[in-house]
Amino acid sequence: MSQVAISVNALSKQYRIGGAERFNTLRDTLAAGFAEPLRRLFRRPHTRLDRSTDNTIWALKDVSFDVTPGEVLGVVGRNGSGKSTLLKILSRITTPTEGSADIRGRVLSLLEVGTGFHPELTGRENIYLNGAILGMRRAELDKLFDQIVEFAEVATFVDTPVKHYSSGMYLRLAFSVAAHMRSSILLVDEVLAVGDAAFQKKCTGKMGEAAYEGRTVIFVSHNMAAIRSLCHRGILLNQGQLVSTGDIEHVLFHYSKQITNEPTGSGTSHTYFANLCVNSQNPGQINSRDRFTVSCTLHLGSDLPGFRLFCTIQDANGEAMAVAPINHRGLSEIGKSGYYALQVSFPTLWLKPGIYSVFFKLLGINAGAGKGRFLSDSMMLDVGGESDPELLLGCMTPEAVWKVERINTLQAVQAGQR
Repeated sequence: MSQVAISVNALSKQYRIGGAERFNTLRDTLAAGFAEPLRRLFRRPHTRLDRSTDNTIWALKDVSFDVTPGEVLGVVGRNGSGKSTLLKILSRITTPTEGSADIRGRVLSLLEVGTGFHPELTGRENIYLNGAILGMRRAELDKLFDQIVEFAEVATFVDTPVKHYSSGMYLRLAFSVAAHMRSSILLVDEVLAVGDAAFQKKCTGKMGEAAYEGRTVIFVSHNMAAIRSLCHRGILLNQGQLVSTGDIEHVLFHYSKQITNEPTGSGTSHTYFANLCVNSQNPGQINSRDRFTVSCTLHLGSDLPGFRLFCTIQDANGEAMAVAPINHRGLSEIGKSGYYALQVSFPTLWLKPGIYSVFFKLLGINAGAGKGRFLSDSMMLDVGGESDPELLLGCMTPEAVWKVERINTLQAVQAGQR
């Protein structure tokens, strides 16, 4: 069994909504003691407080995973899913309510870039101050000083108080100090958004160097391209719970599906898609040179006199690779409430091998009850084989062939049973 660098076991963190916990003084305690008999005498049964109804929230709930030495683990999820809370517990900034997190190695946390910088001090002075806060020795900082300044691109202003720096210069210098600290474990929380596009590329390269050197990295980001380039394994958090773990492509697919299936506002709940499949399979698996067919069942809960209907293929980053709008012939066959069998035949798309998602989208464009936006579930499409780089021109609108057939309730149920 290989050694484990980070072991998270049934980790949970609960917060009380409404502010920080208040600690009573001796005076408060004595006053409450004298007043308690009177409160018990005049308290009515229905005014009795129930501790079980305290307004609390679980930022993390029963999360478990292991990270091996030298592994780069990507953590994804919507805002509020518990990603930052997880890193704060691993960094020992906060303590868990339940469970444990064992770490074997020296840890560097890049959680809030710029923490510990003093605006009245120069860039040079802040390098030494911030480095000391991060646990770096003076001799180590002397050796790395020129590299830190060069990476941050602030050599001209290194002896200027940082209060005169632009926000980009300030954050670049702070990131550079932290990124040059030697540690066996690196915890990174959405810091690759520092600076302009060129500097972000340098930041990504620096994280790549850390991974190449065999350092253990846990990387939290909403930048799917960066996650995909740096990580081989990932976890997906949702409302504090671990909902997916494994190969980064599969985790990003589930994350993309989660985003796609979020509620989108208006529209009757009786209109929905079902029974999505590719070549009669769910999930679908094709070769990049294959033609393939995407099909589903559509139920219109009410008449829809004006609408647009699309079948969309997205990559693991959520970027649309192919969008096939329904043709005029298909439009003329849909509109009345009821069930419809939809089938879209795609030509060869020569998609790059990898994990994609497929879904249908219906947009009502007329005012009234028929106006709304409806999405089908996303289905995973695993593309193998070889791609033709000359044909990869971004989002395509292929000449897909639509087939629309009105069906009855029994046929719709049978389609779901297959």
